[in-house]
Amino acid sequence: MHMLMVIGGGIVLMAVFLLFGKLWGNDAAGMALAAKVFIPVWLLVAITNLWVGVSHAGYTMRDELPILLIVFMVPAALAAFAIWRLSHP
Repeated sequence: MHMLMVIGGGIVLMAVFLLFGKLWGNDAAGMALAAKVFIPVWLLVAITNLWVGVSHAGYTMRDELPILLIVFMVPAALAAFAIWRLSHP
């Protein structure tokens, strides 16, 4: 359940990035740039989630690595799709 909440949080964070890209750039290029910035930010958040799981929740790195991949890839894939879609009208 925690994994789904983190993925949902990533999708909400991506929407916030896209909103700010729209507000600052006022066009699709600004939104695409915001999605590009979102991906490394989300990677840091996903790695922080891994660190909390290993250091505080008692999971091993072997347990947490597949979770890291899923938690990172779902919002990052949506951001990549948004970048592609916004770059090719």
